[in-house]
Amino acid sequence: MFSIINGLKNYSEQAIQAGRYIGQGFLVTLDHMNRSPITIQYPYEKLIPSERFRGRIHFEFDKCIACEVCVRVCPINLPVVDWELKKTVKKKQLKNYSIDFGVCIFCGNCVEYCPTNCLSMTEEYELSTYNRYELNYDQTALGRLPISLIDDLIIENIFNFSFSPNGKGEGHINHRNVTNFVN
Repeated sequence: MFSIINGLKNYSEQAIQAGRYIGQGFLVTLDHMNRSPITIQYPYEKLIPSERFRGRIHFEFDKCIACEVCVRVCPINLPVVDWELKKTVKKKQLKNYSIDFGVCIFCGNCVEYCPTNCLSMTEEYELSTYNRYELNYDQTALGRLPISLIDDLIIENIFNFSFSPNGKGEGHINHRNVTNFVN
């Protein structure tokens, strides 16, 4: 008789504990239902990358002295530098420069160690293509600067999107609100 009572007691404790777990899960679900949506509609809204974001590399052909420091510091020896020696001036003259972004790991070593600052990181992160050979950029493609997300009027820019300590999104500020706020 005593074992039956202990069995019923254990069963009721386990049932109460299971009910608590279900209730806790239900409260989490209700909390998430009360939050405002935080999904970013990508083609129409874009996050502004942070100041130190490492995007596509920009190359200035006129500044390059073909020293090949970028190739030596690259962990995968990625930049391809073609040059010829001008014997009259005893200097290297750059003929071709290319980077394959399908292989690049965007470490930024080439930009950091370039002695003439002919390489810089841009905020461009949209490099997807259907053909991987299109990711091999030569000096012409590397020399083009992307349109700044702030200057692009077609896209609603999201400057500040952060979470408060209570876990709820605080929303975003678009470009129009920032200009009105600054003025």
